Amino acid sequence: MAKRSSIVKQERREKLVNLNREKRKGFKDIVKSLDSTYEERMTAQDKLNKMSPNTSAVRLRNRCQLTGRPRGFLKKFGVSRIAFRELASRGLVPGVQKSSW
Repeated sequence: MAKRSSIVKQERREKLVNLNREKRKGFKDIVKSLDSTYEERMTAQDKLNKMSPNTSAVRLRNRCQLTGRPRGFLKKFGVSRIAFRELASRGLVPGVQKSSW
């Protein structure tokens, strides 16, 4: 089980990213646009740099929904490899069964 503080920090970051997604996208569009002037680009870049780093989606980390484990995450199922194995062994994941030969 992951530390509760890590899970709470991740949830706080997700909330910040969702709140500021459109704002960051607007600034990035201005910076990348060839139609905007040099001054507009620089002011947009300054505003983007002044925003909290936690508002960037790059700062998010995939975590297991059951345990909060950050590593060994299976994107298709939303859980870590360890939790997935336990769920599959119990037959709780539809369409998945333990292989044997």
